[in-house]
Amino acid sequence: MTGEKRTQVVIVGGGQAGLAAGYHLRRLGVDFVILDAQAEPGGAWQHTWDSLHLFSPAAYSSLPGRLMPPQTGEEYPDAEHVVSYLRDYEKRYELPIQRPVQVKDVDREGERLRVETDSGTWHARAVISATGTWWRPFLPAIPGREKFGGKQVHTVAYQRPQDFQGRRVIVVGGGNSGAQIAADLALDGIDLTWVTQRPPRFLADTIDGRALFDAATARRRALDAGRDDAGGVASLGDIVAVAPVREARDRDLLRATPMFRRLTTGGVEWADGTSAETDAIIWCTGFRPALSHLAPLGLRGPRGHIPTIGTRAATEPRLHLLGYGDWTGPASATLIGVGRTAREAAREIAMLLR
Repeated sequence: MTGEKRTQVVIVGGGQAGLAAGYHLRRLGVDFVILDAQAEPGGAWQHTWDSLHLFSPAAYSSLPGRLMPPQTGEEYPDAEHVVSYLRDYEKRYELPIQRPVQVKDVDREGERLRVETDSGTWHARAVISATGTWWRPFLPAIPGREKFGGKQVHTVAYQRPQDFQGRRVIVVGGGNSGAQIAADLALDGIDLTWVTQRPPRFLADTIDGRALFDAATARRRALDAGRDDAGGVASLGDIVAVAPVREARDRDLLRATPMFRRLTTGGVEWADGTSAETDAIIWCTGFRPALSHLAPLGLRGPRGHIPTIGTRAATEPRLHLLGYGDWTGPASATLIGVGRTAREAAREIAMLLR
């Protein structure tokens, strides 16, 4: 695609959120295009670490209209199975995806929004931003980080424990990625130190993604109804006890250490003056929403978020944000959770176009 083109809606991002939005727009008869920066289908799932599995069975990890088939021999599907499902999904519904297309900027142009890409310009009456967070890893401002002489990687660059054989490794982060990567390393015999800001909180072994989605939905309904905030998923704990995490925990391989205060050239140092040498640090410290393409609109509020009403930008009714987490819909960053908010966004856009 070169030059300039027009459509009713541009969806930026061809991962799970973009596909769910496309499904609902198609059902409503809206003309749209999905612009995906990735060369292949699958969104961020094609870049995760080797051992990653979902928190939920396949039937509870599905996009609208098409149940994810179970994976043979696995109760909780792995990332490769998810990629296959997403590839099949976009083919099944013949979603109009162009890739690889890098969206550079979205800005206003009269009654339309102008979407500048590395292969031309689109003019749309509405835009759905569905770029997620994987592409913007967060690294904390820890003193000495630039002086550390060992290897440093974020969650996005971790693949397998064999890459760290013979090394002393510190994993930083008390959420699901930190626990899963720490367990992955520990079960492979890697010399591991697991560092967390607070003592890790494991959810009950019986809780998986089904219960988490229900808790997130119940919290949103309570807040919308003006009732007290019961805490939702956060009230249950921080870490889903998937099988490898349970095994490492029960074998006493997941002992959490408090966060260090600074890095040195050869290791880390804690507030009490104790120190440890290490060869590598894996930062499982989360992500921020990938929204740089929306900067020309000038919509950012506190913490880098764009204030929204549902999925719609509060001060730009032609823009919807989908799949970034609870601030754009309960559990909207999950496969099962994004469908509901995608439906609501598509309906709002269809009304706007009319």
